[in-house]
Amino acid sequence: MDLLRIATAGSVDDGKSTLIGRLLYETGSLKEDQLEHIEKKSSSNGFDHLDFSLATDGLLTEREQGITIDVSHLYFKTKKRRFIIADSPGHIEYTRNMVTGTSNSDTTLLLLDARKGVIEQTKRHFYITQLLGIKKIIFAINKMDLVAYTQKTFDQIKEDIAQLIKSQNTKDLTVFYIPLSALKGDNLLLKSTKMRWYTGKTLFDVIENISVNEPPAKENVLQVQTVIRPKLDSYHDYRGFAGKVKSGSFSVGDAIEIFPSGTKTKIKSIEQYGINQEQVNQGENATLLLEDEVNISRGDSLFTPSHSIEATKTINAKVCWMQDKALQVENKYLLQFGSKKSLAKVADVDERIDISGGGSENTAALGLNDIGIASFQLAHTIQSIPYQKNKNLGSFIIIDIQTNNTAGVGFIE
Repeated sequence: MDLLRIATAGSVDDGKSTLIGRLLYETGSLKEDQLEHIEKKSSSNGFDHLDFSLATDGLLTEREQGITIDVSHLYFKTKKRRFIIADSPGHIEYTRNMVTGTSNSDTTLLLLDARKGVIEQTKRHFYITQLLGIKKIIFAINKMDLVAYTQKTFDQIKEDIAQLIKSQNTKDLTVFYIPLSALKGDNLLLKSTKMRWYTGKTLFDVIENISVNEPPAKENVLQVQTVIRPKLDSYHDYRGFAGKVKSGSFSVGDAIEIFPSGTKTKIKSIEQYGINQEQVNQGENATLLLEDEVNISRGDSLFTPSHSIEATKTINAKVCWMQDKALQVENKYLLQFGSKKSLAKVADVDERIDISGGGSENTAALGLNDIGIASFQLAHTIQSIPYQKNKNLGSFIIIDIQTNNTAGVGFIE
């Protein structure tokens, strides 16, 4: 049974938590105590319906205010597929949380309030999905019950979304438009009898059948996380290099190169959990044993030479800034590319992007939740490839060297 990772997006009070809670309820994924809590709390609040948002809003502040602050990960399954949903907050000040929730997702479920249509936050969240390379988006026009289930309202919002996609010059995008009511359950599991004019699929139909298969990356890279040297007589000469295949695949007998040393060798054998394998693929953990005695350390990469990967000490990137202390020229940070880290200095901050669709402006610094363009000078050589060409190799984390906190994320241009 395959897995679909869904990120939610949308403005405050668009109904994301209610929709997810309803999905959990419809699939029988709520535990008895959760359902009892929802029933009691809904009754004590004087509601004539179940408040499904209580299933996802876990923090006390969230429950008190009826909003989402943190990124919650919810798990459920149907007969066809397993799901992980990242429920991200809708507030502008929590844009960084939306980036975090979307970064590892296969598709984005972007909610709109049928009464409001496309608003600034819709544009902001759509831009972020494209920044992160999400190519499958479900636009859920929620709260159709509050606009009398009218087709005219849905058609106008659908047209406005199409204009938004066109304005950002988005390509190769698969889009679904679904009118629904998370509160009433219309067009979630079953087709709504109140919107007979809608001939498309229900939300369940879409998420159960949407394809997540992507063409394999051309670049073959395994980044070493640890060197295995058992101190046992039976494994006296054993030296394995363990890590995750970040991109592409490797097979026994492949000619490879070591980065950054440039040493060339071949793969003698591949092991996964002690079992020999002929091949290992992207996203899988493995231990590679090589034909020659080579000097390799944590953070080094095993790769097959590729013209698309550049060795460099300078990178230009789109940056999403996540802390109060601004990103500005001359500041120093630790950049982390998987298991490899390098001290870096900010060489330039070029522009701040208006992610609601208004272009960009020149700036000397990026503040909390800003997205802009910056360049970095690194102390060590790294393997660089644009994020749009390879999502697994083209991103990095920016770490504050004083606090060791994540200060931002970057996407190589």
